[in-house]
Amino acid sequence: MASGTESDEASDTPEIYKDPDDGRQRFLLELEFVQCLANPTYIHYLAQNRYFEDEAFIGYLKYLQYWQRPEYTKFIMYPHCLFFLEQLQNANFRNAMAHPANKELAHRQQFYFWKNYRHNRLKHILPRPLPEPEAAPPASAPPQQSLPPVPSVPAATMSVTATAPALSPMQYSNPPGSALAKNDPRNSGADRRKRK
Repeated sequence: MASGTESDEASDTPEIYKDPDDGRQRFLLELEFVQCLANPTYIHYLAQNRYFEDEAFIGYLKYLQYWQRPEYTKFIMYPHCLFFLEQLQNANFRNAMAHPANKELAHRQQFYFWKNYRHNRLKHILPRPLPEPEAAPPASAPPQQSLPPVPSVPAATMSVTATAPALSPMQYSNPPGSALAKNDPRNSGADRRKRK
């Protein structure tokens, strides 16, 4: 009789299910389903086929909200799916997505978001121009250190006057107005006009 009670006790305890792949398959299936929610056409399909009327499916959508936690969002490639997952918690949104016009509206809005996202983002990220510097330094500023004197160069070796602007590298070849500039084949395009 003692052996009969031991077997009854063993059958009363539930067996613990051990997943053979440690939940990897379930993780991938749930990830794939959540990412499918980024497609308004798929949400429209679910609404048309009355999945949103099933209480078990609504519970599954509530369960999937754990994907919004940071440790799971790093696996998501289509972040719009998290927005739609949050919207699907609302019964009004689920009912509205059964209508083709609302599906098209959601699809268009998603397209415009993708189209303008970079421009709108850069508008807020790019640095603003710096304010104009003040003309006079404040009186409380410490005096600047003087630089060592520059050795003087005789005036005969200097070819550019102090008031002349610095030349760009393209202007070093021929000074403007010289005889060489007129004979330069690069400038001859302007002189090739037919004369009457």
